[in-house]
Amino acid sequence: MATASIYATGRRKSAIARVWIFPGQKGFTVNGQDSDKYLKRANLQMLVEQPLKSVNLLGQVRVRARVEGGGTAGQAGAIRLGIARALLSLSPESRSTLRQGGYLTRDPREKERKKAGRKGARRRFQYTKR
Repeated sequence: MATASIYATGRRKSAIARVWIFPGQKGFTVNGQDSDKYLKRANLQMLVEQPLKSVNLLGQVRVRARVEGGGTAGQAGAIRLGIARALLSLSPESRSTLRQGGYLTRDPREKERKKAGRKGARRRFQYTKR
């Protein structure tokens, strides 16, 4: 790699995204595919681009992401957090902008485990008066 890259990790639900940002180049790839082909839904594409738009770097940097685990929505959230953290390393003065947009906050919600003797995490059996 000829130019220096900035690396960051993002997590959401059970998805983990490793994100590299290359200043001075253009493009956006996720797992080797164009981001619009990998993230098929328009709202997920918009979600991933939000941190770049907030600091006016959309189309001015190349983003490469490797994602594993979870579904597409969780992966998009993980990529968004990874991009925000990488942008923070690129320009620390953008912290307030990224913080106000909520892009630096890691969403801690994860799936609750199934409990023994129950049908799901919280589902109880139907009550019957005998």
